[in-house]
Amino acid sequence: MEQHKENKTRAAKIVPIIISERKAACEVIALQRVSYQVEAELIGTNDIPPLKETAEELSACGETFIGYYERENLAGVLSYKLNGSQIDLHRVMVHPDYFRNGIAGKLLDAVEVKFPEAREMIVSTGAENLPAVRLYEKLGFLPAGEIIFMSGLKIAHFKKQLK
Repeated sequence: MEQHKENKTRAAKIVPIIISERKAACEVIALQRVSYQVEAELIGTNDIPPLKETAEELSACGETFIGYYERENLAGVLSYKLNGSQIDLHRVMVHPDYFRNGIAGKLLDAVEVKFPEAREMIVSTGAENLPAVRLYEKLGFLPAGEIIFMSGLKIAHFKKQLK
């Protein structure tokens, strides 16, 4: 059993995703749809932009993407924009088949390590997405306010001081 775990760990890798490449954008969209469908069920609405986004729109978003691959399978994706000394996380998604394996935390760590000069990291999620809220709090993020949209959708913002 321990040997299998060791081999599984060696097979996992975090790599940049070139989102402007059609194949990569389609692969991320497929993951995005299954991942955000779980969030949609948790927050009680399918009216969230990631479920409606096309590969073309994703390619033009201006975000930088990294992917967590378990062997050849895209298990998780994180996208961000660097704004001065702030890392603005736009998407943190894990395929439901890989939930609770620490993938989101590994992706967040990879971005933090890449930018040692960054002073803070920010992220938002549906306030009713309690697994995501708990994850961010567990990883050192603090609540930084909420927004309620006209539709009643409540978004929670989080901030983590890095230095």
